[in-house]
Amino acid sequence: MAGAPGEDLSSNLEDYLETIYHLEKESRVARAKDIAERLKVSRASVTGALKTLGDKGLINYEPYSYVTLTKQGQTIASEIDRRHRILKGFFQDFLQLGPEVSDANACRVEHAMDQAAINRLVDFLAFLEECPRTGPDWLESFDHYCRDQKSPERCRACMEQCLERADKVGS
Repeated sequence: MAGAPGEDLSSNLEDYLETIYHLEKESRVARAKDIAERLKVSRASVTGALKTLGDKGLINYEPYSYVTLTKQGQTIASEIDRRHRILKGFFQDFLQLGPEVSDANACRVEHAMDQAAINRLVDFLAFLEECPRTGPDWLESFDHYCRDQKSPERCRACMEQCLERADKVGS
């Protein structure tokens, strides 16, 4: 994310910010214990990450107290969450992978994509939803394509159906 706030954060620190973001939404504050449980890491790991995030000015943190995001931390965490949701939706809705597989893949990919790629992906998804050549029946056709060993015959039949629909709309 060249030029983006928080660009020097490791994927692990991004995961901590995202977890704090979700815990704050649920409980207004985060506790080290809850963060450790959510991320399945030791309390010592959480303490080290919280100290680093605090030093960067992204969280309000004092040992043995609640954790909250600063304004800058909130901005960065919100963007991390946005990337995650978009990617998960893409994997789940467009590639038709299961929710758990979609979530796991989104988590791995979200840290690697820069802002320009995420923005283009959002535009692409909006295009897929709005373009008359795509839409729910198009996604259904993609599902059939994947299940039918990528049959070119099915693609030709689908294209003919699309052209017939377009002719009816244009008449």
